[in-house]
Amino acid sequence: MGEFADELAAKPLFYQRAYLGSLLPNYVKSGNPEKYYQKLTDFNFLMAKIQHPEFGVQALIDDFNLVNASEALIHPEYNSEKVKTLSLIQVALWMSADILDADKTKLAEQLLGRLLYFEMPQIQAMLEVAKQWKAAPWLRPLIACLTPPRRGLLRTLTGHNHWVNAVAVTEDGKRAISGSTDKTLKVWDLTTGKEEFTLRGHSDSVDAVAVTPDGKRAISGSWDSSLKVWDLTTGKEEFTLTGHAYSVNAVAVTAEGKRAISGSDDNTIKVWDLTTGKEEFTLKGHSYSVNAVAVTEDWKRAISASLDKTLKVWNLTTRKEEFTLKGHSDSVNAAAVTPDGKRAISGSWDKTVKVWDLTTGKEEFTLKSHSDSVSAVAITEDGKRAFSGSWDKTVKVWDLTTKEEEFTLTGHSDWTNSVGKEQFILPGYSDSPNAVAVTPDGKRAISGSRDNTIKVWDLITRKEQFILTGHSKWVNAVAVTADAKMAISGSWDKTIKVWNLITGKEYLILTGHSNWINSVAVTAYGKRAISGSRDNTLKVWDLTTGKEEFTLTGHRQWVNAVAVTADGKRAISGSDDNTIKVWDLITGKEEFTLTGHSYSVYAVAVTADGKRAISGSDDNTIKVWDLTTRKEEFTLKGHSYAVNAIAVTADGKRAISCSHDNTIKVWDLTTRKEEFTLKGHSDLVKAVAVTADGKRAISCSWEKNLKVWDLATGNVIASFTGESALACCAIAPDGVTIVAGDYSGRVYFLRLEGVEELT
Repeated sequence: MGEFADELAAKPLFYQRAYLGSLLPNYVKSGNPEKYYQKLTDFNFLMAKIQHPEFGVQALIDDFNLVNASEALIHPEYNSEKVKTLSLIQVALWMSADILDADKTKLAEQLLGRLLYFEMPQIQAMLEVAKQWKAAPWLRPLIACLTPPRRGLLRTLTGHNHWVNAVAVTEDGKRAISGSTDKTLKVWDLTTGKEEFTLRGHSDSVDAVAVTPDGKRAISGSWDSSLKVWDLTTGKEEFTLTGHAYSVNAVAVTAEGKRAISGSDDNTIKVWDLTTGKEEFTLKGHSYSVNAVAVTEDWKRAISASLDKTLKVWNLTTRKEEFTLKGHSDSVNAAAVTPDGKRAISGSWDKTVKVWDLTTGKEEFTLKSHSDSVSAVAITEDGKRAFSGSWDKTVKVWDLTTKEEEFTLTGHSDWTNSVGKEQFILPGYSDSPNAVAVTPDGKRAISGSRDNTIKVWDLITRKEQFILTGHSKWVNAVAVTADAKMAISGSWDKTIKVWNLITGKEYLILTGHSNWINSVAVTAYGKRAISGSRDNTLKVWDLTTGKEEFTLTGHRQWVNAVAVTADGKRAISGSDDNTIKVWDLITGKEEFTLTGHSYSVYAVAVTADGKRAISGSDDNTIKVWDLTTRKEEFTLKGHSYAVNAIAVTADGKRAISCSHDNTIKVWDLTTRKEEFTLKGHSDLVKAVAVTADGKRAISCSWEKNLKVWDLATGNVIASFTGESALACCAIAPDGVTIVAGDYSGRVYFLRLEGVEELT
């Protein structure tokens, strides 16, 4: 655990408990803020408290709040720099809490990844100690690579095993309720970040959630065409509301908590009595699915949004339509209403947010900034701010007085799709991202996404901006030069970047492809890079000048994979046209084509002697090719889904493959048999690499984890959790320097630490 933690662990349990539990309160009570400050910036103390079975990360987070109620705040020694330092560490712990709850050894990884941005002396001193932690093997970030504090994100809540479609928050801001494609709802304590309980009963995806103002009941809507009313005290279902003919996409609750309003794929809105559990009446008028509903606080009006591109305003007393709001050019996915009932806000597939005057029935203005469909909107209690969630993976905060965007919240690795007290999911699109709610005090937002997570955002601390290492879009491929001095990354942003692997600094950008970069390879001496793209071409680049040498054309469809022989004279590529092509890098000409796969070729590798190529395909097979005879030698079968990547050991005796089936397989190329399967990832494994000595493999997955495997035992040595689904990885010849890329555009530079004891 570290020298300090080991010494503490040797003490009796009562001493450990007393020391870790009472030390900081005593410092505060005695008016000794300097010692309080020193302990909370001491990495060893933080690690000891997190690892102690009676405390953990939440107890440590609470320690940072002790000073808030203390006169120690006004102590002359306790200056603003120290207050800021403690605040940054606390928020970093908040942001990492879900990861630290699952694995306490990741404290150093998380603090380095989030706090290396800050040059403050005490933070840097703490991180220097963290770098030396070697109680267990771990992956040390070499540069700041995780979302830092002060950029909005407070905490990630994990527990759903599929997309989060809806979230709602109680009036006191202490609880959130989420609904998911996994057919469940979860109730979360927003103070501790813990799941309280799970609500089960729906037979299909839960797409909408609302909560009564007293916080005692939740109402959910589902693809099973029903609504359910839940008791949030007992965690039990009270009753089911049936009547809709198709899926329920939206639900709202009136301010007095006695009525619910729902919208459905059957084009109707229904009003329900929550006392009797009976339907009161149905509102008809939309010509297509109702995607969202909102209700005014006086519960006299309801506003509905539809796939028919309109919003309708309904009088709940007369049960009649008052008027229709027209202006969006595509499906209206979300609606919210200001507390005074005078304005409505809508979000649409046309990428805009519109603000409507509910007195005149006219559009006031349009907010434009999202780069993709707007799927969710919400409004603060004072009616001055609006929030919009979009398929562009962001939540935007708007000032309704100035009609300007205030800031953008980024962090989800997939789309976010609904916002507000009343949560709505776009009907018929279960692959859409899903939800955002705002606490009544306007200080926090809670969002849910297709990345299966709920994120808690701080809407106040957002002033500092940081330059994050990476690309503007998904990083699909990375490679490392043999001298471990350079890394090369390729992205959906159509660029290739060349990085100094020592400093993590970018020093070249290669542009020329007209579509996404799917793969990159680098020659042994690091003088050339070869890239494959969705523009159906490969390009050869001079890494000294940063110039394109020539383009290789011949594939009829996307180039998904590329490998280069050790002598740098040949490149091998795999394509969606089901073929592998072998290219002469001296002449820039195609030598020959290998055919045999029945579907797209996603992966290629070449043995060190340049005599064999290995390919992986969407047909679930791996083929081994003789590059001398230009014939297929044999086929390896065992994966149940597409093979995404292949690595081969330096001696050419083993191949390692990864697949959509969540596994990694190790193959003996001499016996042509599978040796064993590595299991541990919970989602598709996108990439795999192997160390130069053939003793370890690394893999990365859509579950955001990078794992290091011992190929002798089949065990995981260490793992790293990224900010988004990981798409690619590579390892330097030194066997400890690792580069990975993710779907948010980040490039991670990591070093495997604490492995001396294993060798």
